[in-house]
Amino acid sequence: MDLTPDQQAEAQRLFEQLQGVFLEEARRLAQLLAAKPTTQLLGATEFEVREAVHRLGARTLEAALDGRKKGGTKAPA
Repeated sequence: MDLTPDQQAEAQRLFEQLQGVFLEEARRLAQLLAAKPTTQLLGATEFEVREAVHRLGARTLEAALDGRKKGGTKAPA
């Protein structure tokens, strides 16, 4: 993907901001999956994993929007 210098700077800012969030969620997911026997990985656990991924997506969008509201990028929204 070709990005302008401003977009590259915004991407780097988001990457740095989200690393901790991603690692936290990855640890929670790993613990969840490690705690479940093989017979319980599908069904309810599947939905717990999906909820976690949706939470992560929401936090990613919030970070992007917050940065733009605060003047984090000059590119149009």
